Amino acid sequence: MAWALKLPLADEVIESGLVQDFDASLSGIGQELGAGAYSMSDVLALPIFKQEESNLPPESDDKILPFQYVLCAATSPAVKLHDETLTYLNQGQSYEIRMLDNRKMGELPEINGKMVKSIIRVVFHDRRLQYTEHQQLEGWRWNRPGDRILDLDIPMSVGVVDPRANPTQLNTVEFLWDPSKRTSVFIQVHCISTEFTMRKHGGEKGVPFRIQIDTFKENEAGEYTEHLHSASCQIKVFKPKGADRKQKTDREKMEKRAPQEKEKYQPSYETTILTECSPWPEITYVNNSPSPGFNSTHNSFPVNEGNGSPNHQPEPVAQLADLSAHLLTRDSESDQNLLPTATPQEAQQWLHRNRFSPFCRLFSNFSGADLLKLTREDVIQICGPADGIRLFNALKGRVVRPRLTIYVCQESQQAREQHQKHENGDGSSNTFFVYHAIYLEELTAVELTEKLAQLFSISPRQISQIFKQGPTGIHVLVSDEMILNFQDEMCFVLDTMKAETNDGYHIILK
Repeated sequence: MAWALKLPLADEVIESGLVQDFDASLSGIGQELGAGAYSMSDVLALPIFKQEESNLPPESDDKILPFQYVLCAATSPAVKLHDETLTYLNQGQSYEIRMLDNRKMGELPEINGKMVKSIIRVVFHDRRLQYTEHQQLEGWRWNRPGDRILDLDIPMSVGVVDPRANPTQLNTVEFLWDPSKRTSVFIQVHCISTEFTMRKHGGEKGVPFRIQIDTFKENEAGEYTEHLHSASCQIKVFKPKGADRKQKTDREKMEKRAPQEKEKYQPSYETTILTECSPWPEITYVNNSPSPGFNSTHNSFPVNEGNGSPNHQPEPVAQLADLSAHLLTRDSESDQNLLPTATPQEAQQWLHRNRFSPFCRLFSNFSGADLLKLTREDVIQICGPADGIRLFNALKGRVVRPRLTIYVCQESQQAREQHQKHENGDGSSNTFFVYHAIYLEELTAVELTEKLAQLFSISPRQISQIFKQGPTGIHVLVSDEMILNFQDEMCFVLDTMKAETNDGYHIILK
């Protein structure tokens, strides 16, 4: 301190010299760019700051970001600075996405007290796979019949209203939620990244996916079509517990790197914040028209489960007539079956009539011949086990197999004589006996009486009793228990006998 007091002039000279040197070192900055040429947008346009997949809209600088979506899963530590974050997920595990209201006071007052609709998708990150997304998803559907790529875990979700999963859109779910209330949605991703690799011979890297959320508000017509916000993040999906192992491997690799190398990588965060992006281009295809699941009254619309069959109101089904009546009317009913000559438009109408509307888009280019050529395995792989079996049976025009089939022949005087000659060995007879098939479902004496009355074209009341000829020619009354013990495809010769008490008939099964 004493030395500084002795040399005040020297201090001033040194300080003045330092200021002049610093000014001189800054004098050249900006001269090459020219006045006004420097801007922050030029820096952000450099490759290291540019993320090709973010697809931010041009007006994003001034656009209000009303919402924020946070995926509760840690980001990978093996991602370089300025690169997009990467998050590892386990197949089929439930992960929380927090839907946060990010509006400032007075922003978007038109949605105060109202619901908004969010659509969550799992889509491909790579451009190459985006161009062939439809073919890739259809191939996955064939390999995993009845499964979905993306599901909502409804019991764990909070604040979710009217969740919906379309059976024809395996990678999409949608729901309503109130921004003023706490909302957390739990999702499950059932496909793994290696299922879409080009060559599968072990050890290959899986393709990355994107989780994208698009949010819409209600318009004047009550349709959720006005876009509010979109955001997405990059993920990779592994088999159960595979994501945990991958995260641990990346962390151990980073710990072995030199401190200078670690500075080139971003740290691992406990959660993943979805970054703003453009709305999904096929957003109009999902649901821009009012549907039973999304309207101002907010009726409940449960998520489809299991094999992905759609929920629908039960439609009246005509009772199956017996086979005799069916044979007589089969020509008039033949137009209900799909014909090979049906055009794609007629095939679409047939699908609608037979309650296969969810698969109309999938079979939009199929003619009647194309549909009829599909095997049972093909249909099950496309539509899932439940709807696949139903569609295959409808295509083949199959009826339910009856519980019991018997064959009956009405005995006449000529038939008795021919039958007697045949038993006595008096030569061969050219007369053949015509039998009729009777199909029983309830296996009761009342049902057998009705079927025999139809065969004789009489009223069931005209049949008094039905007997079965037993040993030594005795007549045994036919009961429900006896019919239960009939063998399938038994043959009987029917003989009729006038009833003694009324105008009815007794029928004897020989």
